[in-house]
Amino acid sequence: MEAKKLNNLSIQEYTSLETSTDTKYEYHDGTVFAMAGGTLNHGLICGNIFGEMRSQLRNKQQNCTVMNSEIKLHIASKNAFLYPDAMVICGEIEKSDKELNAVTNPIVIIEVLSKSTESYDRGDKFYLYRQLKSLQEYILINQKKALVEVYKREADLWKITRFSGLDDLLLIDALGISVDLKEIYQNVVF
Repeated sequence: MEAKKLNNLSIQEYTSLETSTDTKYEYHDGTVFAMAGGTLNHGLICGNIFGEMRSQLRNKQQNCTVMNSEIKLHIASKNAFLYPDAMVICGEIEKSDKELNAVTNPIVIIEVLSKSTESYDRGDKFYLYRQLKSLQEYILINQKKALVEVYKREADLWKITRFSGLDDLLLIDALGISVDLKEIYQNVVF
């Protein structure tokens, strides 16, 4: 997360700030952090994984919606609003009762790792995501090499699986789909 931060904001002040500045902010129980911009590789990977998942889910005619980083996620139990790089909701989309533009029930969340956010994505952010009862898989995509890690919920534990190399296949069990890593990393220069 970027260093710019504001403290002691209500949720109403937070949503007003986003609307008035046209800037995305993460909200952590009153503390607001401005979202930093991404790299070319980050943008390519986000677009590629979004497109692959959307195409495959449409072909399977599953009632699942793939969302990009423009959609806000509300984690009510921790009074937090976050912007995952991508997420998937299957079935009815549940909206936050605190912010109508935020959802609450993804089964898959994806983050593309960057130098400035990797420890946050693996640590505090993953802790927040784990509070969601709906979440089944958390996927971390490395942008410096062909490496994807999947954290899969199994009861109260999280099993980690790694997929590496452009010839490997990412398995997303929660969605019943697989994605070629070469598709995820299309046009990415390491």
